[in-house]
Amino acid sequence: MLTALVIVFVLAYAAIALEHPLKINKSASALIGAGLLWTIYAVSSADAHLVGENLSESLMGTAQIVFFLMGAMTIVEVIDAHNGFEVITSRIKTTKLSTLMWMVGFVSFFLSSILDNLTTTIVMVSLMKKLLDKRDDRLFFAGIIVIAANAGGAWTPIGDVTTTMLWIGGQITALNIMKELFVPSMINLLVPLAVTAFLLKGKPVVSPERQSDSNRVASTNAERNIMFFLGLGILVAVPVFKTVTHLPPFMGILFGLGILWLVGDLLHRDKSDEDKDHFTLVHALSKIDMGSIVFFIGILLAVASLEHTHILTSLAQWLDATVGRQDIIVLIIGLVSAVVDNVPLVAASMGMYDLAQFPADSFLWEFMAYCAGTGGSILIIGSAAGVAAMGLEKIDFFWYMKKISGLALLGYFGGALWYIVEMRLFGH
Repeated sequence: MLTALVIVFVLAYAAIALEHPLKINKSASALIGAGLLWTIYAVSSADAHLVGENLSESLMGTAQIVFFLMGAMTIVEVIDAHNGFEVITSRIKTTKLSTLMWMVGFVSFFLSSILDNLTTTIVMVSLMKKLLDKRDDRLFFAGIIVIAANAGGAWTPIGDVTTTMLWIGGQITALNIMKELFVPSMINLLVPLAVTAFLLKGKPVVSPERQSDSNRVASTNAERNIMFFLGLGILVAVPVFKTVTHLPPFMGILFGLGILWLVGDLLHRDKSDEDKDHFTLVHALSKIDMGSIVFFIGILLAVASLEHTHILTSLAQWLDATVGRQDIIVLIIGLVSAVVDNVPLVAASMGMYDLAQFPADSFLWEFMAYCAGTGGSILIIGSAAGVAAMGLEKIDFFWYMKKISGLALLGYFGGALWYIVEMRLFGH
């Protein structure tokens, strides 16, 4: 059974990577892969009840992420419908791509530490569509946004789901992880940012022409500002909502979406149905990319089957027995998280290493937070941020591998080296 599962997963992964040459949508490959993996698991298992329980558990985790993604994407679409992003774009005066790259990189990094890497990527990639006309420029920026968002998410307990898992599990403490991982995470961003800014040196920003639609009623400045600041406020409030209520983030985003919907209906209640149609959340929901969301469901369920059949745990144990050195093992786990979702990898590691042997804030857990959080940037489908960017900008797997993966690797090893040297010299 295990061999069959690995073969199916590798084939499904290859089909996703070869989406363009095969001319088969990655969502179809992900869904077929997930279906086959769970079918093999169900047929091979003697305990049908256990398989059902495992699937229900995986579906709950997947649904939480998908609902969150749908909520965040809808909020971004509502802001866009009201031209809300003009609040930011009208203030960006630079005409140089390299300068804009530095600005976008730093904003994504710090925004991700407050929000999370997924929301930050959705907001920033959407913003780039307003600032950049050339598709090649937007793709480069999307790649840097993924690296910046993952780096920014790794050093705070709310910025990345794996860091949050370690924080909730008691493996790390909030202030310590921020203190220890800030510099390595910043290096993870600065190295690819410096290289990319150098490559873009001298190139001008080509802004898209403003599209005027005479048939559509434009939003007023007041409506634009209200929806922009309310939408952004809801996104920022989600981590606070989670901390206060201990409810999952998707509940916060859906609650916020309801508030935005109510405010939108009140703002446009005096307009005719035809005039207000463009501003409604129903219209925004129709514009979100459902293909990407279906792909997300497929890939998360596929990886979950590997988790429940203990393939990932076996891999972690094999690494422990074969490699032995903690720093190398965690580095490899980070690299593997570029291929396999980092959540089950970290979950498997949390189950493998005991808190009695490795107490809170020890080298293993901090380095795990860094590597699992930033390693996903190396491949486009290695992180939630990457998958979101892939859907929003239709990024080709091999384009990202050729243009961005090398930069992400440089940043990954740069930050890791700094952390290892710092620990060896100063310890805790």
